[in-house]
Amino acid sequence: MGNLREKLKISQQNFEAVQKFLLDENNPLINDLFQVIEKYGGVEEINKKAAEARKLDNILQKLETKKPEYVNDLNWLMERRDTNAFISYEDYKRKVLGDDYDMITADKTFAVTLELSACQYFPFLIQGSKEMIEKQELMPGRFIRVRKMKEQEEDGDLLAMTAAVDIMGCSIVETLDTKGTAPGPDGLPVNVHLGGPETITGYFGGVGQPNDFALKWVDEFLYYYTNYGIKQVLNINPGTVLLGYLLHKLGINNEFKISVYMGNDNPYSVIWTLMTAKLFAREDGTSPLIGFNLSNAVDNTTIELSAYIRKEFGFEDVVRLEHHIIETWKSIVRQPYDRTTELVELAKKVKNISAKHEGGPIEIEKTRDYPSDILDYFKTKEQITEEGIWDYLMQNYLDRHTAVNNTAKALIKSGTEVIAARNLHYR
Repeated sequence: MGNLREKLKISQQNFEAVQKFLLDENNPLINDLFQVIEKYGGVEEINKKAAEARKLDNILQKLETKKPEYVNDLNWLMERRDTNAFISYEDYKRKVLGDDYDMITADKTFAVTLELSACQYFPFLIQGSKEMIEKQELMPGRFIRVRKMKEQEEDGDLLAMTAAVDIMGCSIVETLDTKGTAPGPDGLPVNVHLGGPETITGYFGGVGQPNDFALKWVDEFLYYYTNYGIKQVLNINPGTVLLGYLLHKLGINNEFKISVYMGNDNPYSVIWTLMTAKLFAREDGTSPLIGFNLSNAVDNTTIELSAYIRKEFGFEDVVRLEHHIIETWKSIVRQPYDRTTELVELAKKVKNISAKHEGGPIEIEKTRDYPSDILDYFKTKEQITEEGIWDYLMQNYLDRHTAVNNTAKALIKSGTEVIAARNLHYR
């Protein structure tokens, strides 16, 4: 076996071939990337603009013009934060554990991040905050959003959500519009594989970033990064994952999360992804890959092996493994789908993971007149209004908060700490 293993050794010649390709001044792929970066003023200017755009005072000033009522909501949120209206984490644990509070000790190095997906509209977040105060429950430590960027830029939601997560001490991921589902000149998805039932097998290749869309994705990211300080976005394609690595290697302080739609469903696909992350990591070992959402099909063994790969490449504290615990009731997985029991066991072995909640608890979803449906993510606000489903979607969102807290309670009872909104609950 020893001699066989030696055959896997990568030759210096092959390393040099890759280096030569990347450093070739006539390489059109790298040169095209440089042109997009220069469009925004170069690396240093890009980071400077992003840092300025992300300052809370600057966001609030823009919002006063765009949507002043949202400023009132953010001031309300800050006041509730500063007056300790949200339950403290230790008080929450006492409520969950009761008489067992003093008997259960947990290793904080295995704390699980509570994640909610998706929070599509800022008013949903405010209503959820009010309910969590009333119920004395936890706000998540991480939010995922899958709303059209241009639409939320126009109505002020983008500014308001960016400010809100910073106020709460949460991380957030946005989803860019540049992808294969974007309308082409004929109004149909630019990826010809995407349509209705007549193209169903085309979906096996994923949403895609066809042709020049990979660079358009970089362009769109840099627009929102420099104008709004949006640092972390969803990534759904191998090409844009590589471009994300290159941007960071070049000095731009971008971050991204690999989506469940990438379909990483076995440990060997994880090797491929993290090996590339290692090759393009900065000298300090950092990578822009912050979240890695594996397929819903993975089992605990695959996640544990993925954690082994992650640790061997030095990314245990860098790359969070994100795992769907609950999914929307419709349009993505066979139901019932609930991975809480597996998570409780996994959390004792694997560090830096998040528990993602895309739907409400199964027993609640089954009773809803309008259960959660992932296809609703892709509807415009105008469509939602025309269909009269705004209140239904609000309820779906609030059900996710219930699911988040059900998971938090299960983990805490098992002796595992959780990470909620840091500025609201940890004092």
